[in-house]
Amino acid sequence: MSDVAILDSQHEGSSLAETTNGDNSIPRGEEERIITAVAEHMAAIMRELNLDLEDPNFAETPERVAKMYLEMFHGLREGVEPKITTFPNDEDYHHMVIEKEIPFYSMCAHHFVPFYGHAHIAYIPESTIVGLSKLPRILEFYAKRPQLQERLTEQVAEFLWSKLKPQGVMVVIEARHLCVEMRGVKKPGALTTTSALRGCFADRMVREEFLALLSRKAAW
Repeated sequence: MSDVAILDSQHEGSSLAETTNGDNSIPRGEEERIITAVAEHMAAIMRELNLDLEDPNFAETPERVAKMYLEMFHGLREGVEPKITTFPNDEDYHHMVIEKEIPFYSMCAHHFVPFYGHAHIAYIPESTIVGLSKLPRILEFYAKRPQLQERLTEQVAEFLWSKLKPQGVMVVIEARHLCVEMRGVKKPGALTTTSALRGCFADRMVREEFLALLSRKAAW
């Protein structure tokens, strides 16, 4: 790997950690209109690039691109914030829960090309635990929109911090950005690492336990 950038944050009130769609939501029931409009714009871009829209390979490309964007940006749709299933912490479990190597794909907000990688999510419960399948769903919700890796990391951490009210949360994301690999500096294999933490993960010993567990390889 060529370049590694590490960004940490403990800002519990960060503006990057929005948990709503704000004013950028895609209204429900508008999908067909949006597909038609985006396809028209895509066709105009292709014409500006002097591409032959009569070429069979390009004939349906504008519509395909429009449908792809609607799929890839489904995190912007109204009312799609994941419903997390929580359970009372009846076992009084107050140690670390980690889900590692969660794959994701997102789209760079600066250049509209993909970035992709893995997230590692940990929390230490207080009175509530969450169904493990919900951690990838939360990541997916925030990844499926034009995004910054730094903001994505913060949003996942803030969602869990505000919904579960745990003792602490830490999120680490490692990703490759095609805007770095395909254009500009053109550094294939460059890896960007970001982290966000809340609560007891501000303690160095707690963070070190998390990072040590990340480095362990599975036995299977």
